[in-house]
Amino acid sequence: MTRIYFSEDHEWVSVDADGLATIGITDHAQQALGDIVFVELPAPGRNVAPKEAVAVVESVKAASDVYAPLTGMVVEHNEALTKDPALINQEPEGTAWLFKLRLSDAGELTGLLDRAGYDAFLASAS
Repeated sequence: MTRIYFSEDHEWVSVDADGLATIGITDHAQQALGDIVFVELPAPGRNVAPKEAVAVVESVKAASDVYAPLTGMVVEHNEALTKDPALINQEPEGTAWLFKLRLSDAGELTGLLDRAGYDAFLASAS
């Protein structure tokens, strides 16, 4: 069963049973950025740690770093986004994922939020 988690840095994480994590930015993040015009994605093989800037999403308004929510190795990035970054505006929490990680420590998932926790976090920040 796939579980979905969220970070306070506005990333979502979908974890498959085999420990592969798919990571993207939340709908809230893409709305705040506006029209996405460029992405810089991490290269496969790169090892990342939590809170490390690993990608950049640039809009007509601003550029924003995307942080690794977990420790692991990048195994793939979404090549479709390099050709059409605006896909993030269309389906940020689905087909417009940014990269996939092979997790080093699944225990780190306990530091992330579920959907209700993320929604509460957004409400408290408003």
